[in-house]
Amino acid sequence: MKNGFFDVLGVRIAALDYRRAIRSLEEFIRDGRTHYVTLTNVHAVTESRYDAALRTALDSADLVLPDGMPIAWAGNIAGHDLKDRVCGPDLMLKFINSTAHRGYRHFFFGGAEGVAEELAARLKKICPEMVVAGAYSPPFRPLTESEEAELAHRVNGKVDVLWVGLGCPKQEKWMLAHQHLRVGVMLGVGAAFDFHTERIARAPRWMQRCGLEWAFRLAQDPKRLWRRYLVYNSLFLFFYLSQQVRLRRFDAAAR
Repeated sequence: MKNGFFDVLGVRIAALDYRRAIRSLEEFIRDGRTHYVTLTNVHAVTESRYDAALRTALDSADLVLPDGMPIAWAGNIAGHDLKDRVCGPDLMLKFINSTAHRGYRHFFFGGAEGVAEELAARLKKICPEMVVAGAYSPPFRPLTESEEAELAHRVNGKVDVLWVGLGCPKQEKWMLAHQHLRVGVMLGVGAAFDFHTERIARAPRWMQRCGLEWAFRLAQDPKRLWRRYLVYNSLFLFFYLSQQVRLRRFDAAAR
């Protein structure tokens, strides 16, 4: 095992499994400062090469976790021993179930109208012990000054875990811009809101483990997702192979 991190196209990824990721989240909650965590896949890593604001958000995160099997495989190539990725929907369930007895207060921010509230209700049924501090499905526009103030009033000092489901790259940029909120940790979990409310079907487990979840999602919504998966997956493969054979260098942010 190396130093616990590996570099993929200049993004510094933490070589953690679910158990160690949950331990890190609890450490963030205990230390009393606001932290944010990104769960980063091929699309996010590749888009960060073209989107400076996304790159800044990834570089500034307290922890970048390997969401997506190709990212986990890259960690293994770098000398780590990652048996699985750490994806948003599964991390959400594992964290809530394993820490419910600690009384952490959860707030759900994201999704279409009513989705965050439905997600909170469904998770409460799955894990009655969990503490729901609130839920809010924001409008599809920047919040007004009064809406920002209301959100701050609802979460400041009252939330341990703020789950953010705005999709990449919006959620990463949102967390970067909202570090002033006084919460334990913010996590960008993307489609977890839609998966757990069954608005989007998840790929079979075998496809997830083989790194083929993208193909399942592309088949569901090709008009919207073709660019994300066909273009960005191809670019990632080209850039990653170039990095491996040292034809191209991607500098990771210093920590």
